[in-house]
Amino acid sequence: MTTPTTVVLPRWTLAVPFLAWIVFGAAYALPGNGLLLALVGVALCAAVFAAVHHAEVVAHRVGEPFGTLVLAVAVTVIEVALIVSVMLTSGPEKAGLARDTVFAAVMIVCNGIVGLCLLVGGIRHREQDFQSRGAAAALAVLASLSVLTLVMPNYTTTSAGPMLSPSQLAFAGVSSLVLYGVFVFVQTVRHRDYFLAGVPDEDVHAAPPSARLALASGGLLLVCLVAVVVLAKMLSPVVEIAVHNAGAPPAVVGIVIAALVLLPEGLAAVRAARADRLQNSLNLALGSALASIGLTIPTVAGVFLSTGQPLVLGIDGKETVLLVLTLIVGTLTLSSGRTTILQGAVHLSLFAAYLFLSFAP
Repeated sequence: MTTPTTVVLPRWTLAVPFLAWIVFGAAYALPGNGLLLALVGVALCAAVFAAVHHAEVVAHRVGEPFGTLVLAVAVTVIEVALIVSVMLTSGPEKAGLARDTVFAAVMIVCNGIVGLCLLVGGIRHREQDFQSRGAAAALAVLASLSVLTLVMPNYTTTSAGPMLSPSQLAFAGVSSLVLYGVFVFVQTVRHRDYFLAGVPDEDVHAAPPSARLALASGGLLLVCLVAVVVLAKMLSPVVEIAVHNAGAPPAVVGIVIAALVLLPEGLAAVRAARADRLQNSLNLALGSALASIGLTIPTVAGVFLSTGQPLVLGIDGKETVLLVLTLIVGTLTLSSGRTTILQGAVHLSLFAAYLFLSFAP
């Protein structure tokens, strides 16, 4: 058995939070400067990566499956910050951004990230095992949340169009939060063993960080998250203009936001699958999708109920077909507790179809 190494924070994770604030101050003092706006984009991406790294340190300290919960909540805070900042600054024309971003997150996670993990793990290890009971529980909650919040608004009659009335929106927000809370309780307390790997893999893990190091990462995580909020608010008009000039549909803005916040966690999930830790990989991926709906929808609903702005949640027919197909395939793929490259190829084909139809609806 190899001796575990001591966890040390890389220097870039210490510098990025403060450099991000310096870039924000410079761009705020000199608005409209193209070079500074480019630096804002770089600083935003770096702050996201640094935030997730510090969340990983905290997660390593508290252990599984609490660790994946820390990552999911951190990523969701970033996602909510980006959504709210763009929607509040853009007005009613961006009433569907939360819907587009949440739907994009579900498709990216369930087809892109999960498919890539299964493919990479299958290529390297031929077959991989995981706890099917945990995956089934996560998929059941994900199916309920996604259909109730993204499909049901198209079929209610109190409000016209793919929107919910204030009382319906409040109910959707509360029920999403309660269902996600029950899932977290099951994952971390009542049936924690459903989400743990069958055989410990201590050889591939570094020694847990000290409490002092975890506390420092927690503080830096907070600095990074606030930096992401202010940088995203500054950069959001540039993203919208770029999407418009490219002739892409407005929903692409939601894809960009979801891809940005999920990229670091997606890379962590792929690394876990490649190291034959598919259970951790699926915990990361499915946990992110659940948090994206279970925490984003209640937060956005609360903000827009208080401001009185419209909030469009219902997806169209094409997206509904993709969502239902994704849930069916995910259930079949993760029901046996064993995967190969075939399941990965199926999920990636659905992800390719989603991207193609987003740009060519």
